[in-house]
Amino acid sequence: MNQRTAASRSPLHQYSVLLSATRRGARLARLLAAEQLASWGLPLDPARVVVAELAANAVLHGRVAGRGFRLGLTVTVPDTLRVEVTDPRGDQLLTHERAVVGAEPGESGYGLLLVGELADRWGVRTGPVPCKTVWAELDLGR
Repeated sequence: MNQRTAASRSPLHQYSVLLSATRRGARLARLLAAEQLASWGLPLDPARVVVAELAANAVLHGRVAGRGFRLGLTVTVPDTLRVEVTDPRGDQLLTHERAVVGAEPGESGYGLLLVGELADRWGVRTGPVPCKTVWAELDLGR
């Protein structure tokens, strides 16, 4: 890895917080992310919506009694915001196909479709066991 590549991955800003896997925790994730983004001088939207959807999914589908979820925000060069939400349900993996293809969603089920439309890139990674992390990247283009 050359110095240019290493520098391009160096974080300018990082933020991480552990939250309860409740509706209140999901709401707090959105509010804390908005506060952090504002303190960094970054636009709130669409990042605030992405955080809200990923946190809601962690609470609804990644919840394990007595365990919370982690919200992470990282800004790297060149102007990319990475949102990560880690929950303790690594056995419940999501895929792009499951988010896009399948049965018509009812009143819910649009979260990852929305994330896919708003984010420039998104995905899922497993670990550390038993966790999984759903991430989305937004190009800031300042």
